[in-house]
This record gives sequence, structure tokens and C-alpha cells, in this order.
Amino acid sequence: MPNRSPETDRPPLGRLYAAAGRQLLLHRSGAGGPAVVFLPGAGLIGLDFLNVHEGVARFATSVIYDRAGTGWSDDTALPRSAADAARELHALLATAGIAPPYVVVGHSLGGAYARRFAQLFPEDVAGVVLLDPAHEGYASMPGQPLLTQLAQGLKLLPALLDMRRFYRPMFTRMLAAWPGGLRERLIDYHLAHWRRTLEESRNLNSEVLSELRDGGPMPDAPLIVLTAMGIDPFQAALLATPYLHELNLVKLAFYEAFAASAPRGENRAIEGAGHSTLHTDRPDAVVAAIRDVIEAARLSVPASAGARLVSA
Repeated sequence: MPNRSPETDRPPLGRLYAAAGRQLLLHRSGAGGPAVVFLPGAGLIGLDFLNVHEGVARFATSVIYDRAGTGWSDDTALPRSAADAARELHALLATAGIAPPYVVVGHSLGGAYARRFAQLFPEDVAGVVLLDPAHEGYASMPGQPLLTQLAQGLKLLPALLDMRRFYRPMFTRMLAAWPGGLRERLIDYHLAHWRRTLEESRNLNSEVLSELRDGGPMPDAPLIVLTAMGIDPFQAALLATPYLHELNLVKLAFYEAFAASAPRGENRAIEGAGHSTLHTDRPDAVVAAIRDVIEAARLSVPASAGARLVSA
């Protein structure tokens, strides 16, 4: 964000890099390739994935970052195209000296951005992990009955009058395992910028999903999709629980079809995990999927190219 205060806006972890005409936050841990890069969902930021980042850093280079308009990176107009977000990330990784190939790990809207990154830079992608990603199948999602919508709206009315009070317990639970000082800074950030989720995802159906559909093939690289089959606490405040169970079954079907369309794709249904909190509800499943994609990537390359995967 522009006009930073040296004390209040100093990043808790990582550093700022001048890339794509902006100052962008990136934090790197671990060693060995391919480097794993996390792309957060709408409204989330790199440090929200610190738990799985640290798990991956035990066996590979792991990277979390804030795209422009979020976190401690410079502000920008929202929403953005998927290509803009992908090219920005590509420039940032080059500036930070993090060499390809990469395993891109995208959550929700970040999953769409990860797919666009793979379409635009296939030679730089060793594998893909998608955490309940934004997908063209969203268009087939059934709507709630009108009476249910009205009942949910009345239930939500007190929250709409005080969104900070509404969100605080949710982010407190989501980030419970984070160090205290960092957790409070992240909660404060989210309470101050809760509209970012809406702003970032406003063009999802009108632009981003069309970009993916028309953007060309994915690279021939290992792909794992994780489908969250639990009830998301953020969604449960807006949508009825039976309806959320119905949506889980619908998205499971189109994620399975998407994974099956890839030469080396796999979908894993993850019980007990919500859409927004998949990585905090089941970090074990996320880290295991990333490890499996890395191993598959290393096994599938010629010996002459193998050094590129392990030396980053």
C-alpha cells in the first residue's frame, strides 16, 4: 500500500521487491526445487498461509507473497484480470531470484490465477495444486430458494451493521495456530480490509473464468485438486447448511471432471475442511498434496533436466 508508515506498515515477515512497477511483499523459506508458490484466495494474503508454507519449507523452497492491492504490497485498482495477476507474479519471482520451475498452489480465486500462470508460462511450471479453486463449473451451481435467502438475510442483518465484530471470531479461529503478535496484526488487517474479498472477485464470472476457458491448455505437469467437503464458517453465515452440502457435491463432480481432463490430474475430497479454511482445517492434506506433486514432477523429467528441479 502506498504511503507506508515505517512502523505500522512494516511487513511482519519477508521483504518488499520492486517488480511490475510496484513494491510487492514476498517471503521465502526452505531450499531445493521446484519452488512452491502460494496464491491466496480473494481477500486473503500470503501470511494467511504461513502454516502450510512452513510445512513445505521443511522439504522444498516455499514462497508466500501479497499480490498488488492486498496485504503489504502496493495498492492497485481492483478487480484485476487473471493475466495481470499472473504476469505480476512471474516478474516478482524473477526479481526475487527464485528460479523456475515452480509448483503453483492456488486457493479459490488464487486457483484461477494459478491456472492462468500455468497457461501463460507452461515451461516454468513443474506442477499445480488447486485448493477448492474458482472454476467454470461455478455457473452450474444451484441457487438457494427465495424463502431461504430471506431467512438467511434476516439472520445476517446484525452482522451487516458491524462487519468487524462479525469477522473477528472467524479470523481468530482461523489463525489460532499463528504466533500471537503476528495473529493480531493479521486479524487487524482483515478487519480493516474485509471488502477486499468482494473487490478482488467482482470480475470472476464476467472476465476471469472466460480467460481460463479461452486461455489455452494447461502444461503437461502433475496436478492435484483438493475439494473441501466440510462446512465453511464464512459461508455458513450467509448460506444454509443443507445448501452448502449440496454445493459440495456439485463442485466435487466438476473438480473430478477437471482433474480427469489433465494428463496427470487427480482430485482428492477432503473431509472436515471448509472452502476458506481448507489450509487451516487440513494443513496435512495440503502439504501432502504438494509433496506428492513435487515427487511426481521429479520422477517425470529426464535426468538432464532433473538438476533444475532440485537445485533451486
